[in-house]
Amino acid sequence: MQISTADIAQLVKGELIGDGGVIVSGFSGIKEAKKNELAFLANPKYEPLLQDTQAGVILVPRQISCPGKTIIRVDNPSLSFTEVVNHFLKDAPDYRPCGIHPTAVIASGAKLASGVAVGAHTIIEDGAVIAEGCVLYANCYVGAEVQLGRDCLIYPQVVLREKVIIGNRVIIHSGTVVGSDGFGYVTVDGKHVKIPQVGSVLIEDDVEIGANVTIDRARFDRTIIGEGSKIDNLVQIAHNVKIGKHCFVVAQSGIAGSTKLGNYVILAAQSGLVGHIEIGDGAIVTAQSGVSKSIKAGEQVFGSPAVPIKNAFRNNAHIQRLDKYVEMIKDLKKRIEELEKK
Repeated sequence: MQISTADIAQLVKGELIGDGGVIVSGFSGIKEAKKNELAFLANPKYEPLLQDTQAGVILVPRQISCPGKTIIRVDNPSLSFTEVVNHFLKDAPDYRPCGIHPTAVIASGAKLASGVAVGAHTIIEDGAVIAEGCVLYANCYVGAEVQLGRDCLIYPQVVLREKVIIGNRVIIHSGTVVGSDGFGYVTVDGKHVKIPQVGSVLIEDDVEIGANVTIDRARFDRTIIGEGSKIDNLVQIAHNVKIGKHCFVVAQSGIAGSTKLGNYVILAAQSGLVGHIEIGDGAIVTAQSGVSKSIKAGEQVFGSPAVPIKNAFRNNAHIQRLDKYVEMIKDLKKRIEELEKK
């Protein structure tokens, strides 16, 4: 597919500065882009990269200028770049399965709306209900009494255990397991006895779940992932966790049982949260932080154990100067000894 810079500007409602006749046939990062490709600059601190990029046209914030380059000024370069990419992808090959593959195993008591697509070797158990527009790729497992809302996209090798409830427009990537047993045991006479996990999992509308995520079913009631939340790859969400609306949980994070996240919470990569705590609306847990107690709304924390980020940076600055502090202490100790001798 090819598109002119003038047409791109019209598509994203941007201000074109430069040659409107440049033809774009692809897109890339600003460092790697070639003369026939579109790139974008979202953060003004990377503005020096504009001088060296080979991109044919760059989407930039409204306040940026770059003489000699063809640019399109927009309010949100990242969002506008996404719009152009989606414009290209509308003509891309569609690899989704169509219809019901003959090797799919569908129980007689399962209910599939018209137009549902099911890939090869996928299993759908008795009592499952799958709404219109859903696409299930090959080798998925849909347990008994699972409910899938409209227009869900379930990639290969996803497991949805019994009685899991999935909302509308949910995307689940390969290798993810929703509804596995929660990790619950009681020790009796030196042996670990399994505690039944009889609850379920509720995934609300417009959630996206990455690859190889594990979301445990509740001991009672439900584990909940709130509307619009996005879960990255390799995340562990334990039993009875409740994640609010529009949260980000980034790769390799783990949330222990019965912890509650408010709305718009961000857990950066490799965050670890103990159980039975609450994270307030809009709070941010920075990468590799270990959270052992509740966090107030809007607070940003760092470290293990996690503390307010300003405190963490101050503490870290002191740690970096420990060698100097040691020398100072030695010097003071020496002076005190000399004074005592006098």
